[in-house]
Amino acid sequence: MEKKYDHQSSEQQAQQLWSDGQVYKTDKHPGPLYSVDTPPPTVSGALHIGHIFSYTQTDIIARFKRMDGFAVFYPFGFDDNGLPTERFVEKKCNVTAHSMKRSEFINLCLEQTAVVEKQFEQLWRRMGLSVDWDACYSTISPEVRKISQESFIELYKKGFIYRKFEPALYCTACRTSVAQAELDDVEKPSFFNDIVFKIDDGTELIIGTTRPELLSSCVALLYHPNDKRYQALQNKEAIVPIFENRVKIIADELVNPDKGTGLVMCCTFGDKTDIVWYKKYQLPFKQSIGLDGRWLESTGPLAGLKAHAARTKIIELLKEQNLLRAQKPITHAVNVHERCKQEIEYLPLSQWFLNILEHKQQFIKIADSIDWYPAFMKQRYINWVENINWDWCLSRQRFFGIPFPAWHCTNCNEIILADQAQLPVDPQETSSTQKKCPHCASTTILGDTDVMDTWNTSSLTPYICSTLFNNKVENPFTDKETLQFIPMGMRPQAHDIIRTWAFYTIVKTWMHQHSIPWKEIVISGHVLSDSKEKLAKSKDNAKTDPEQLLKSYPADVIRYWTASGSLGHDMVFSETQLRIGQRLITKLWNAFLFVKEHTVSIDQEFDTTKCGTINEWLLDRASATFKKYHSYLQNHEFNLALDSVEHFFWHHFCDNYLELIKDQLFKPEQYCAEQIVATRWTLFTVGLRILQMYAPYLPHITEIIYQELYRSPLKIDSIHLTKFKNIQQPYAFELSVHAIDQVINVITAVRKLKSEQQLSLKTELNVLRIYSQQQEHLGLLKLQEQLIKGITHAHTIEYHVGINENGSQLIQDNENRILTVQL
Repeated sequence: MEKKYDHQSSEQQAQQLWSDGQVYKTDKHPGPLYSVDTPPPTVSGALHIGHIFSYTQTDIIARFKRMDGFAVFYPFGFDDNGLPTERFVEKKCNVTAHSMKRSEFINLCLEQTAVVEKQFEQLWRRMGLSVDWDACYSTISPEVRKISQESFIELYKKGFIYRKFEPALYCTACRTSVAQAELDDVEKPSFFNDIVFKIDDGTELIIGTTRPELLSSCVALLYHPNDKRYQALQNKEAIVPIFENRVKIIADELVNPDKGTGLVMCCTFGDKTDIVWYKKYQLPFKQSIGLDGRWLESTGPLAGLKAHAARTKIIELLKEQNLLRAQKPITHAVNVHERCKQEIEYLPLSQWFLNILEHKQQFIKIADSIDWYPAFMKQRYINWVENINWDWCLSRQRFFGIPFPAWHCTNCNEIILADQAQLPVDPQETSSTQKKCPHCASTTILGDTDVMDTWNTSSLTPYICSTLFNNKVENPFTDKETLQFIPMGMRPQAHDIIRTWAFYTIVKTWMHQHSIPWKEIVISGHVLSDSKEKLAKSKDNAKTDPEQLLKSYPADVIRYWTASGSLGHDMVFSETQLRIGQRLITKLWNAFLFVKEHTVSIDQEFDTTKCGTINEWLLDRASATFKKYHSYLQNHEFNLALDSVEHFFWHHFCDNYLELIKDQLFKPEQYCAEQIVATRWTLFTVGLRILQMYAPYLPHITEIIYQELYRSPLKIDSIHLTKFKNIQQPYAFELSVHAIDQVINVITAVRKLKSEQQLSLKTELNVLRIYSQQQEHLGLLKLQEQLIKGITHAHTIEYHVGINENGSQLIQDNENRILTVQL
């Protein structure tokens, strides 16, 4: 071993060893299968430290599981279709998808995502992720497109998917429909505007609205049937200001009589209640907003304007005609698209939907069959499902995505699905095998123009992983081995996508095979900036570049920082924790330099009944530590598991054990040979136990030390191929623990008194006097007198039963030093 740890060369050496030896292949680790449904990162720019945080936590669990005797299947994927990737490519290449041919833009996306995927993989390898890189997928690959289209056809045939011309949530900035799960609620300032409608006799009716720009889409006024102020308006009509069209006045119980004036307008469409009234009363449809977010020509003075400009214009017109009675400033919650923060509109389109509303109770019940870590995250999932109000809209009006494998008869609207042999297929480029409509025999058949929501594919990751594990391309929804592969072992993910990735995967797996997708779901938190914002590729607060961090710190140091976070909780990035990790790396290297120096030619066959008290104490403490460590990691509490190892390594091993045995190892002539052999064997054995417990967290340095000290005698190629059951044997030596605890109490007191007198810890003592009220303690200390002398540098030790009236003290008289310890 070199005197100093060179992390750059060591990391490359370890990574090469893992790659050459295929250390992380599933078949290298016999045992029950434990599969990881790894989250595929979105290919839409550079990774930030938040990705490192969550993915490293997953890797810690995977490494632990391998050492714990499981055959870990740890695949990896890249989510490289859909809106985020489109946005990334448009920005990087300075193009717009709408200005290019679809095929040209798709080719550009494929080209750019291939480059980014390689960059991602290189960074993950540098961080030491123990992924099987041969089991890798892309959500836009032909294999995955086939799976996604197979799922669509299966669920359509089962009756879960339907197509409908329906008002849907729509983002005019991204020019696509979106799902409820893609919305954020944002508090925004606005005005509550009191606007004058009139009836034929000239009576003024005041309605309050935050969206006066939708007057051009007004199709009715409504009031509560019990509201006596408006009961006389039943069966009458009102005249819409500015636009002068006549609309019905209707009584409906959904109206809140205490809100505003108690009289509301229904527009097509301002919110979900408008949609309810539109359907209930078969109201006319008057569209104001185009797909580009601009008001249509039919809106007259508002034509060509976008929402905020249209709002300003209509207020001007209302003021000019004295039809605006009041404006009250308010702050209210509005739905925005999580991607671009554009306020959502409701536009009618022919779209594909997945029926989830009818099965909400089933999806809530399923949550009880999955182990949630941390447990409180299950309630977050349940709250989301309980509050879903829309079926899942699968359609997206975008370019780079997976097409729906369907054609439509323009004569009778019959849906024609692709044949299994055609998949994957793009109906815009390929004709249906059926040349005539099976319903009306028309030959005018057009391919579906939309692509699938990217979550529609990401929600199938257990099935995608099954094809990688079984090395099969057959339909995974009918394949027997796939049905045995699911449920997977674990789904790791962040808490913000419980409502999307977790929920949608649960939905799809239940619909396909009435199963849970995984046995456990492990929810990580986010890394926050100094301003407590979530780090994101799209935000300027993602300034902590992993590539730059890796130039300043070893990968293991960054991994150490990730393990300091509690599962499911957000944390602020901390360079202080990185510096602590750096000190650990240095201490670990130095400690094992000492171990190597004193454990040459160790005979591993050793009679542990001859260990001696100090070594029995260490073996007992190591066993107790591993028991806690193992219990914590079984519950994915990797931070608490790390704390237990840290305490053992720093306090028991370095501060106490190494200091206590130095006298033996440096002055072997003063000790019997059997003691020296026992100490060297214990040093070697517990050193390996320490390395093994640190290995999931610090895979590089533990591998390099293992190669130097342990590979040859153990004849196992990597520490990451070792198993706990073969190394972490339990030991229990209660009496030895009690004895050495007394020794440590004495040593601690001596160190404290010497430090207070600003004396070196190696300063010799003429006399060490130990007082205790318990004769038993003094008896135990006498048996360890040689150890105590060695570490305290005391020439003579006196033992006194009772209490020293002056307590613990150090008296110096010229060269005569007498130190008294009161236990």
